[in-house]
This record gives sequence, structure tokens and C-alpha cells, in this order.
Amino acid sequence: MGSRGKRRDEPRRNTNALVIGGVAAVAVIGAGVGAYALIGSGEQAGSTSAAAADGKPDIPKGPPTAKEVRAVADGFLTAWQQGDTAKAAAYTNDAATAKKALAGLAKDAHLTGLKLAPGTHQGAEVPFHVTSTVEYKKLSKPLAYDSSLTVERRKSDGKVLVDWKPSVVHPDLKEGDHLETGEAGDPPVKAVDRAGNELDAKKYPSIGAIVDGLREKYGKKAGGTAGVELRVVRAQPEKKSEDKNALPDKTLLTLSKGTPGTVRTTLDPTLQAAAEDQVKSRKRASVVLVKPSTGEILAVANSNPGFNTAFQGSLAPGSTMKVITASMLLDKNLTDVDKKHPCPKYFTYGHWKFHNDDKFQIKDGTFKASFAASCNTAFISQAPKLDNDSLTKQAQQVFGLGMNNWSIGVPSFDGAVPVMSDAQMAASLIGQGGVRMNPLNMASVSATVKAGAFHQPYLVSPDFDDRTLAKAEKPISASTASKLRELMHYTAIAGTAVKPMSGLGSDMGAKTGSAEVDGQKDPNGWFTAWRGDLAAAAVVQQGGHGGDSAGPVVRKMLLAGG
Repeated sequence: MGSRGKRRDEPRRNTNALVIGGVAAVAVIGAGVGAYALIGSGEQAGSTSAAAADGKPDIPKGPPTAKEVRAVADGFLTAWQQGDTAKAAAYTNDAATAKKALAGLAKDAHLTGLKLAPGTHQGAEVPFHVTSTVEYKKLSKPLAYDSSLTVERRKSDGKVLVDWKPSVVHPDLKEGDHLETGEAGDPPVKAVDRAGNELDAKKYPSIGAIVDGLREKYGKKAGGTAGVELRVVRAQPEKKSEDKNALPDKTLLTLSKGTPGTVRTTLDPTLQAAAEDQVKSRKRASVVLVKPSTGEILAVANSNPGFNTAFQGSLAPGSTMKVITASMLLDKNLTDVDKKHPCPKYFTYGHWKFHNDDKFQIKDGTFKASFAASCNTAFISQAPKLDNDSLTKQAQQVFGLGMNNWSIGVPSFDGAVPVMSDAQMAASLIGQGGVRMNPLNMASVSATVKAGAFHQPYLVSPDFDDRTLAKAEKPISASTASKLRELMHYTAIAGTAVKPMSGLGSDMGAKTGSAEVDGQKDPNGWFTAWRGDLAAAAVVQQGGHGGDSAGPVVRKMLLAGG
């Protein structure tokens, strides 16, 4: 682990805002505290109420005013800095939890000399800058970071309070987490690529989250010795080994370095550099490249390196899911590559009317044509012939997905294809409904098609710790695998994937996808493909059509692989 990347820019200071800390600010603080004392009988700003005509209190409504936001934020930050955790907690909507968290900064995190400087509020949100010193035994180091708080009006009584969240204390804290300084539970690790060269998080930003995961799993096994650190300790650490989606502990500050052990990964430095280059210029993009014949993960990158969406994301995969659905239809003899297959403008199932993009239709077309054009109704129309668990079984038994048994070397989400019914079952056939995947899962799908068998992806060789990799319950049939390769190849030369796959030769295939997400203007763009002994998948959240957004990312990765 270790502190990674640059601290985000500090919020612009408002020269008229309260500055908490420092001799020059004493008069300002005094004036502020005096102002609070004039508002009600010891209550925070915004908590007073006037009498209504019937004699009952008239509860204030609506968002807090700018004056109320400043008063409550300044009161909270002043009390917090002065070490009066009870008073500070009283300014929040969860006093008990806030008091415990704030007190833990001195008790568990060993922070001293805390100073808090608020910035200019944006509506009800108030950014602030934290400076402190971490002192543990004879070691000490300065600490500085930015955080923010949000002020809200409580509906029950109209009081204006800080909306308490763990991220107020530190932006990396989530529910149940806390900061702790002491000897690290796990020795540090040095992650190296497949050739034995160190993977530097400064050169490869996405490696930071990878190293955190490697350290938690292999720190004690890799031969290192622990140092002293300030770190985020995640909630319920005893259950993290059972939760594949759990975030690993995170180091925020190293007071004394331990001796790292070495963990060799399967990453290729050239391909990792290409992956980092592809995501850095895009917002919320993630990509994974694997080797179909073995399952080795050759590259992984995320635009946001703070969370490994490529491995742990849980997103609807849209039409890339049609690869799995097509395999099921082929296995059940419900269709064939060149068999006539319906692609109407609309198809209703479970009282839900489904349609295609731009409401197109294909008259007298084949299944190959429908797959290449990504016709939704061609798949939805088969729902009446399927059992509710048909897709779930196909994903689990043939593609090894949704079993929560992958062991890649770091935490990963293995996909989910829950049993659904009616319209939700039909939606699952086109990668919506309850289906959830990430780029690792969808790269594995293409790899399974290319290799003709499921090989569980892995980042650390199973030989390193003698672990057992997941296996599919039954192999994909040779006939179905061959037909899927034909369908994906046709999509790459005559369908929705033509542009990203142009000029990549004859040994390749692809599938595009876009997934609607509630509250998003644009859908998430997906793309999965194989070329030779390489398979890749990418998602660009809010990217629109997969061929336009995620397709170029995958193309570059397949080209980088030679």
C-alpha cells in the first residue's frame, strides 16, 4: 500500500470566510462563537421556531440559507478543532456516531495539532482543508488533506445540522471504517510484472488499488516486515476474505517503512502502459486484457484509480451479454447462425414493450444478421421458450460467472446473473434487468469464446500460493464455440463493431453494447472482443454507444498486443 497520486487541489479560499486555527484568527473565532450564543438558547442557527396562529411551533422548511450553512459549518469546525467532540457532534444529525468518529482521531489515528480551514461553500456543501500531525511513539509526520461537509434542514423539527457521513472525517472513509495509526497489519508488497520488474504506481496509476489488494492477501506470505502507518481500516475486517467486493485497507501516510515482500503478477508492462494511456484521457473508463489460452490478466486500468471498477465494478453490460444469450439459444437449438430469425420493431413480454435502437427491424433476416445489428427483439422474442433460470445456468455452468468463486489474486466481482421472471427475465437476455458485470467478466466471456473453454482469469499465478482456480461445470460445446466465433467475427466485419475492428485481420471478433442506467442522460458504452490469443473488454460510463466510446479503447489494446 502507500499514499498514491497527488492530493486533489485545495478548494479556493474565501478571504471573508472563517479561518479556524492560528493566532491571527482568534478574534474571528471569538466573534463567531459570540454570534452562535445569540441564536436561541444554546441551539444552532436555523433551529429556532416562531409560534403559529394555533400556538404550535411553526417548523421551518426548505433548504438552509447561506447564513445558516455558514453558521452551522463554522460552529461544527470550531468545536472539532478545539477538541470538544461532544459539542461538534451536537451540530450533526447523528451525534453519537459523530462523537465516536471525531474522538477516534486522537485516540486511534493519533492526530495532534488539528487545524481546519473552511473554503467557499457551494450551496449547502462546505469544503475545508485539514492540517495536522500524526504522532506515534517517537515518530511524527505532518498530514494534510481536503474534505467537505453538507448542511441540511431536518424535516422533523426544522433544525439545520451537518449531515453526518464518515467522509466528513476523511474522504476515503465509508460506513463503518475508521482511521488508525500503528504497526501495519500486513507488511508492504512490491508488485512486479511478468518479467520481474517493479510496477511503479506513479508510472501506472491503476496499480495502486492492485497493490492494496495484493498486500492484504499476500503481505504476510511474501516475506516482508510491517512498518508504521496511518491507514483506513475497513469495516468488519474479519469478513473481508468472504466478501469479494470488499475494499482493502488503505495506507494514507507512512511514518516508517517496512520491508516489502515481492509478488509477481501476470501484467505485461507494455500492455499496462497502453491501458493506462487509454483510460487517462477518458472519464470513468475501465479496461482489461486477458490471454484466452491461459486466463492470465495482461493489463488492467481505470480512469479513477481509487476504485478498481475493472475488477470490482457491478454494472449492467448491455448488449455484450448477448454473447452468452446467443450461446444458450444455440445450445437449446432455438436458433442457428444462418437460420431465419425474427427481429421486429417491438416485442412485448411480461407486460413490457421492448424495442430496438431507433426502432429498427430486420425483415426475413437470419440470426447472424440480428446478432451483428444487435437486435434486442431477436433475443427478447425467445423469452417465452425459456425457463426463468435458463440464462443463469448458462452463465454459471458454461462461462463460470456468478458463482463468487474466482480467486484472481486480488478482490474481484465475478458477475451476477440472478434468476428473474417476466419482463426482468427478458431484459436480462440483453444485459439489462438484474445482470451485472465488469470489464474483467466480459473479457473472460470473449476469452471463453476464443479458447473454446473457460479459463478463470488470474493476476497472480496459482503456483504462488497453491490456490485452486474456479472451473466451469461443463465446457462450451465445440459447435457452439465455433458458431459464436462466426457471429462475433461477422459483427466485426459487417455489424456494429466494424469501425473499431477494421484492419485487425481475420482472426478476431467483437460485440458492442450500451446499457441504460437510471438517472444518466447517456448509457454506458461497452465493447468486448478477441484477436489471436488476446481478449479485451472496456466500459466507458455515460459513453453512449459502445462502438464509439469503448470500442476504440479495446482496439488500441488489441493492437498493442501485436
